[in-house]
Amino acid sequence: MRLLLVEDSVKLATWLGRSLEHHGYAVDQTRDGAEADALLRTEAYDAVVLDLSLPSLDGLTVLQRLRERGNACPVVILTARGELDDRVKGLNLGADDYLAKPFDLKELEARLQAVIRRSKGLSAATVALGSLVYDNSSRVFTLRGKRLILRPKEHAVLEVLLLRAGKAVSKAALYESVFSMDATTGREVVEIYVHRIRKRLEDTGLSIVTLRGLGYVLEAG
Repeated sequence: MRLLLVEDSVKLATWLGRSLEHHGYAVDQTRDGAEADALLRTEAYDAVVLDLSLPSLDGLTVLQRLRERGNACPVVILTARGELDDRVKGLNLGADDYLAKPFDLKELEARLQAVIRRSKGLSAATVALGSLVYDNSSRVFTLRGKRLILRPKEHAVLEVLLLRAGKAVSKAALYESVFSMDATTGREVVEIYVHRIRKRLEDTGLSIVTLRGLGYVLEAG
């Protein structure tokens, strides 16, 4: 999952970005409202964590412009502002959730998963394909009833493939979903992660099929 973190506090942004990356997210960061607005015009994200007090453009303006463009990307407002008016205005402008500082990282991640799940039309807490089950809340995979331990990037690749099971996902789309803009690796690294996951899925009835010119498809049977 790829996130945009818009937070003007260097200390908080650094800590939060590293924490979310540790949990398997690809995170792009900016501390400027105008830059956030530009990124949201050109890049695709699974969710946005948006502070309200920003230089150049305030967070509410960034949110308003996003919705005016018809972009339904989930937005969680993260701010030190506690006033009810700010909270109500943000929600009325189209924010999906609101979390005040200080906050617990687990709560933020839970809220992110909830808004992402709703945006993808996933009403159930789990997604299953054959013997592979993914818990959206805990972000845990189980395979044949046992927890499947994956490295962060492997986890992220399998997550994207499972949520789009039966549909081809291009190498470019996988790369953009798993890596942030400052990544130094090329798109060919996706092939390495797909190969590793294939090894883990051997003899389980699940496979990742390569469709020439289209990408990868996760299938069962």
